Amino acid sequence: MTDDAILCLDEAEENMEHAIEHLEREFQKVRAGKANPNMLSGVRVEYYGVMTPIEQTANINTPDPRQIIVQPFDKSAIHEIEKAILNANLGFNPQNEGEIIRIQVPQLTEERRIELVKKAKHIGEETKIGVRNARRHANDEAKSLEKDGMPEDEAKHLADEIQKLTDKFTDKIDHLVDAKEKDVMTV
Repeated sequence: MTDDAILCLDEAEENMEHAIEHLEREFQKVRAGKANPNMLSGVRVEYYGVMTPIEQTANINTPDPRQIIVQPFDKSAIHEIEKAILNANLGFNPQNEGEIIRIQVPQLTEERRIELVKKAKHIGEETKIGVRNARRHANDEAKSLEKDGMPEDEAKHLADEIQKLTDKFTDKIDHLVDAKEKDVMTV
C-alpha cells in the first residue's frame, strides 16, 4: 500500500476511535442503578456569572452505591450548584446540608431500566452513524486517490480494508451496547 493509502486508513481508524470514545463518555452518563460521580457530568453551574462544569466547582464523591456527595470548593456557590442539579432534570432531589449537597440515588424501576436500555441502544446507533460517516469519508478519499493515479486494484484493496475496519468498530459498538444493557438490567 502507498503512503497515501496508509494515511487514509489511519485517518479512518482515528475517526472511528473518536466515535467509540464518545460512546464510552455517553455511557458513563447512563446510570446503571449505582451512584457514580459521572452521573453529574454535563451539569453546568452559574458560577460568578459564567456557566461552569460542576466538576470545576465542587468535589463529587460516592461514599456508597446509593448516594452522591457534592462538596463545593466555594461554600457561597452551594445554592447555585443545588439549582443546577435540579435544572439538569436527572431525576435527583439534592439535599442541601449547608456545607455539602447529598443526593440519594433512587432504586431503578423495571420501566426505568428498559428506558435506559433504549437510550443506550440509541446512543449506540448514533455512534454507528459516526463510524459509517468515517467510512464514507475514507472511501471518498480512496476514490480521490484513484483519480490521482493510484492503481485500481490498490484502490479496491483500500476500500476492502476500510470496510474491515468499519465492521470491526461496528462489532465493538455492539459489544459495548450489550455490556451496558446487561449492566443496566442487573438489579
